[in-house]
Amino acid sequence: QAGQIHIRISAANRGAEAAVLHLLPSCWCRNTWAWGDDAGEKPKLVAAQAPAGAAWAVQIKVEGLGEYYLYGRQTAQLLFTENDSNAEALWGLRNRSHYVKDAFHRRVVHGEQGAVNPAHSGSKFAAWHTQTVEPGAQMTLEIVLSEGALQTPFADAKALFELREREADDYYHGILPDKVADQNILRQALAGMIWNKQFYHFDVARWLDGDTSRPPQSRKAGRNRQWRQLCASDIMSVPDSWEFPWFAAWDMAFHALPLALVDIDFAKRQLEMLLREDMLHPNGQIPAYEWAFGDVNPPVHAMAVLKLFRMERVQRGAGDHGFLRRTLHKLLLNFAWWLNAKDSDGHGVFEGGFLGLDNISVYDRSQVLPAGYRLKQADATGWMAMFSLNMTMIALELTVEEPDYEDIALQCYSQFLTMANVMAGNVDHSPSLWDADDGFFKDVLVTPEGDRHRIDVFSMVGIIPLFACEVVEPRLLKNAPRFEKMLMAHAGGMFDGHSICACPAHTNERGEHLLSLANHDMLPPILKHLLNENEFLSPHGIRSVSRIHATHHDLGWLPAIGRALIEYLPGESNTGLFGGNSNWRGPVWMPVNYLLIETLMKFHQYLGDNFEVEVPCANNCKMTLQEVSYLLIERVTDVFRRDKNAHIPAFASDSPHQNDPHWQDLLLFNEYYHGETGQGLGASHQTGWTGLVANLLLMKHDKPEKT
Repeated sequence: QAGQIHIRISAANRGAEAAVLHLLPSCWCRNTWAWGDDAGEKPKLVAAQAPAGAAWAVQIKVEGLGEYYLYGRQTAQLLFTENDSNAEALWGLRNRSHYVKDAFHRRVVHGEQGAVNPAHSGSKFAAWHTQTVEPGAQMTLEIVLSEGALQTPFADAKALFELREREADDYYHGILPDKVADQNILRQALAGMIWNKQFYHFDVARWLDGDTSRPPQSRKAGRNRQWRQLCASDIMSVPDSWEFPWFAAWDMAFHALPLALVDIDFAKRQLEMLLREDMLHPNGQIPAYEWAFGDVNPPVHAMAVLKLFRMERVQRGAGDHGFLRRTLHKLLLNFAWWLNAKDSDGHGVFEGGFLGLDNISVYDRSQVLPAGYRLKQADATGWMAMFSLNMTMIALELTVEEPDYEDIALQCYSQFLTMANVMAGNVDHSPSLWDADDGFFKDVLVTPEGDRHRIDVFSMVGIIPLFACEVVEPRLLKNAPRFEKMLMAHAGGMFDGHSICACPAHTNERGEHLLSLANHDMLPPILKHLLNENEFLSPHGIRSVSRIHATHHDLGWLPAIGRALIEYLPGESNTGLFGGNSNWRGPVWMPVNYLLIETLMKFHQYLGDNFEVEVPCANNCKMTLQEVSYLLIERVTDVFRRDKNAHIPAFASDSPHQNDPHWQDLLLFNEYYHGETGQGLGASHQTGWTGLVANLLLMKHDKPEKT
């Protein structure tokens, strides 16, 4: 019903003995009155007369929100207090009120009756339910939150729940038919995306300055002090609302893609949120994450913007050009920040920064090298080349209706060509990041004397340049004659007399152009590494570091770095680097697997079924790139499916999710997965970017990503 939320809470006794269960569903108002400001009228929760069918009722009054009511169907003891910290217990200071935030704990656990307000009013409330639950039985509570008073809040509750369940079944059937065994995976992935929404409020200037009711603290010079303009106050999609209850820039870009399957308007708002004036730094940098807004995550925002535009065009028959325009203008600021901040010599090869792949390198790449030394990063430059092509495509999409955007397409594509030229080693003394002997992209260390030292690591670093790939349809060139002329001028990927990228002189049978950092001659050797089970290919996707480094981990001596070591660690990290709870040296990570699969599908769109590669994991038989993509989708999604032994790889063998009848159909979506066994690691509810499995399932079933 409009203005109503019906809630049902069930808790079961899975033990062998009867037990007393205490359940306290709670409601509270955010504390805005203790900041020392004029906060207006203080919110108030007060016991009210229970209507027919309800055992209790609470009236909620919040200035600006109006009047709400909370109703409970089962008998309970009502507890009220204030949502104020217990200053006396915490800091030895006088409490603002006798009734404070820890009152319910003191009442229930310690039996302190004076802890709660006998007047049944306050800013925090709990309904204390107690029941002896027999083995195998369960306790169920029903609650209704309504905007305004209701006369019979539970009159239609049973029918309403049944209706909503049918509607949900019908809705998801429309996304993926229920006869498909993978629907359980898709539904739970999308449920996890919705679960990880939360209200996030962080006013950096206010935090640094301190409350007006007390003198400023030393944190004026604390972390994020360069981000005083940032004032977040919105509902955000967070990586894991339990373990990572804050936004992360590149996570949020990936979150938008599965969210768009069920709520594309919310997904678009998420992407625009980080580009608003109260989030984006004046210099154009997108805030990375709460711990250090000034850190650097991969520039994937434009990728997500372009993807959402295309998804909405499928869903609704037309893309949102206003969304494209608004985001493009802000992303140009971010693009300029990257060009100025991370390309130290202006040559178009990028270096430095955290870049989200934590410990993947032979040293901590967020640290500064000695003067004169430079680490030219294949992944950083690959990300930026992808960013350039994403921006080019956004501008071309806008050119269809507004030809003036052709200038931006020209500028962004020019930047891409510059990056491709330098990455190929054709400018001054810049090193080529392509190792033709090994058929892979690699980082290069340059000394002050200009000596070059290739870092012979086979990792995700060398795969990322593939992601710079787009297909230009003929319709995008109708209002872009100068851009088409530029394509012809650089036909065959020619730039200053060198062939630097895959921008073929000819179109395919549909008249499409390919724009790509890697040419089709590079694909077979790269895929030979990726599709080899003794290298990158695990039973559950592409590993972040090749398995060959299990034995080949000593890379010799590198100037300014020392002994260069790279380990293959398919599970959790064995060091404290970046907190120790993240590992890019072997595990399977969903976002980069998703981008790789998307990229191979783009190459297939242009190259077609006649282009095939040898697949080592399939006895070197030849496959199209679409078939390779489907092979990878199967492996990635297998982590959630039961294998021939009825075992789900994502869970440990002793997990209740394997065989317990109450848990065996419930999935968790982890941060990353073991590179050998597929067991889920890291944050256990990080549906976030792991929710991309929903997009992959639709791709596998040849169904457009639409609702």
